[in-house]
Amino acid sequence: MQNVVITGFMGTGKTTIGRAVAHELGRPFVDMDAEIEARAGKSVPRIFAEDGEAAFRRLEAALCADLAAQGGRVIATGGGALVDPDNRAAMMASGPVICLTCAPDEILRRVRGSAGRPLLEVADPRAEIERLLAARRPVYVAIPWHVDTTGRPVEILVSQVVALAETITLPVRYPGGAYPIHVGAGLLAQAGSALRAVGVAEGTSVALVSNPTVAPLYEEPLTQALQQAGFCTFVCTIPDGERHKTLDTVAALYEQFLAEGLDRGSVVLSLGGGVTGDVAGFAAATLMRGVRFAQVPTTLLAMTDASVGAKTGVDLPQGKNLAGAFKQPEMVLIDPAVLATLDPAETRSGMAEVIKHGVIGAPDLFAELAAADPTSIDLANPLTPAQLARSLRVKVAIVERDPFEGGRRAVLNLGHTVGHGLERLSDFRLRHGEAVSVGMVAAAWIAVEMALAPPTLAERVTAALSAWGLPITCPPFEAGAIWRAMAYDKKKKGRRLRWVLPLEIGRVDVFDDVPQVTVISVLRRLGATR
Repeated sequence: MQNVVITGFMGTGKTTIGRAVAHELGRPFVDMDAEIEARAGKSVPRIFAEDGEAAFRRLEAALCADLAAQGGRVIATGGGALVDPDNRAAMMASGPVICLTCAPDEILRRVRGSAGRPLLEVADPRAEIERLLAARRPVYVAIPWHVDTTGRPVEILVSQVVALAETITLPVRYPGGAYPIHVGAGLLAQAGSALRAVGVAEGTSVALVSNPTVAPLYEEPLTQALQQAGFCTFVCTIPDGERHKTLDTVAALYEQFLAEGLDRGSVVLSLGGGVTGDVAGFAAATLMRGVRFAQVPTTLLAMTDASVGAKTGVDLPQGKNLAGAFKQPEMVLIDPAVLATLDPAETRSGMAEVIKHGVIGAPDLFAELAAADPTSIDLANPLTPAQLARSLRVKVAIVERDPFEGGRRAVLNLGHTVGHGLERLSDFRLRHGEAVSVGMVAAAWIAVEMALAPPTLAERVTAALSAWGLPITCPPFEAGAIWRAMAYDKKKKGRRLRWVLPLEIGRVDVFDDVPQVTVISVLRRLGATR
């Protein structure tokens, strides 16, 4: 179980809030200063006076290492505990770290006259608070989650910290760097501090790219979060929908960027679904030979698929995603709360990707989703952050091994060979997840026809998709037309289509030699016409 670490300057309320959060979560509470006093057998002021600050910091570092290894606790650190980079790394690896902030005058009011503040035993405590805050600012900025305690009721602060305590951060490593995927309800309000934590400086211009469907819902709170963190923002709008995922849309976005003065030091931040992320990312990758990019996906499909793995691009008349680039983001911030405003059909579409990840490499997650009662599914809140993270871990593990789609990453295309053909034939009126759902059923039955899997596998995949209201039969397209549409798939190897076939739940493989007659037979079995 993750720790929940509460840090920040002295007087910000770490102990009071930490103890209440621990009670709310039913976890043990550790006040690091109190624990150090217990281990040393004397108070913190005495340690400073008799042994010096260096000795205190050594005790603090040892305790950080111990607590990070234990897990499952709510920990209130000393105000300077995470100044040491090793302490900070250990604590941030053990669970979400939440930094409490407070106005200097309020800090002084809270600590004035209290014992145990050796760092403030100076002639001008107010000036010393300012000096220490300035010195520690780079450390606090490196922490993505911030809660201002100035003048706010404790119960509200506790509820906010409890919500942040459920945050899960997944690091994604690629050649030359890494970026975090943050998953947690309410993170939209933390977008600014999260962007600062990955090294984007205050005063940076952020181009927020969205569409007419999403912008009215989330542009204002996201802009507010970014501006509160010190960023200069401007909004760029692109049309909504797959049919607008074109080079013309990218060109129009370039014009908006340049008109607003975007430069190499700026950040492009996408707010929307997969189309918005793909177009904004491709524009960020190509304008001025690349500017920084971040993602706030607002659909389940984008959260679990398009926002992870650095692939960006647009469609050409001949097929999907035929023009593109790899563009690693600075961060991905996933707030499941935004799904409450999503069209239920879009949420179902996204569930196809989650189920796909279960088939590829998360059999326990697949079993949970397959056992869902169709009558009680809440499409406004379909998954817990933990389930979302388990789905994401499947893709993260694969893209880390194959960051530029040179080999094993092909397994993520389960269901896509048929799916992309169906999307193209429908002129993209069929949602991506809906097409992939049919494609997964087809892939499962092809595996059965080729004696690579038992019929029960195809039946289980079909039942799981059906439980979530996803299509499991082909639209009434002619089977030969589907085959020809698949010929434009960019994942072909030479003239051969590449097929990802499930062998069992949790294990898939790639095949280049699936006979056309087998594919046509399965497509007809699923409802394609002759």
